[in-house]
Amino acid sequence: MRRLISLLAVACASGAACAQSGLPADEAALKEFLSRQVAAAAPQLSRFDIQLLQPAARADLAPCGRTEFFLPAGARAWGRVSVGVRCVQGAGWTVMLPAVVRAWSPGLVAQVPLAAGVAPGPQDVAEQEVELTREPGPVVRDAAALQGRVLARSVGAGQPLRADMLRAPQVVQAGDPVHLRIAGTGFAISATGQALVAAAEGQPVRVRTEFGKVLSGVARQGRYVDVTP
Repeated sequence: MRRLISLLAVACASGAACAQSGLPADEAALKEFLSRQVAAAAPQLSRFDIQLLQPAARADLAPCGRTEFFLPAGARAWGRVSVGVRCVQGAGWTVMLPAVVRAWSPGLVAQVPLAAGVAPGPQDVAEQEVELTREPGPVVRDAAALQGRVLARSVGAGQPLRADMLRAPQVVQAGDPVHLRIAGTGFAISATGQALVAAAEGQPVRVRTEFGKVLSGVARQGRYVDVTP
């Protein structure tokens, strides 16, 4: 690490990179870069915190006159991140520096335990600050997103609601008797059958007709299935 710091000392003079607290780059500049990336990627954030981690020591870097920071293509700006430091003057090396960016945003949190299949309403949730980096998926921020949705799993009191916890209510269950509507140019046929799988409004569903043939259609309210011939 001492060797790495000395090799970057030239870049330190330009303000592009230097070693502080054992990091092979200027800590303030690195945090400023990450702050800009986070703010641009997620303007809805209420706040965020950046922790720079100790990188692996490198002893093979040539002196550098100027460096640039970058994030790998497609990388998210928060959570565990790796920030690239690329030498653009005097050498051609690139190193990756580890960091942890914790981010918070307003989100909806369950006020009471909610069971799977329940349609949560405004009275069941409250807006609180949620740490996004602790959640594996997008957090629901607007109560309007709850309309026409039910919970795909149970949610404990105080738990943030995520988009992947919600689904459209199922209008057809596996084994339900259903009404088939088969329409084409100049004709319309009605028949009966049995749903082979569950489906929500507008989702594809397979149905066995009374004659034993399996058809595919689109589930509709009232146990109807629209089939295109």
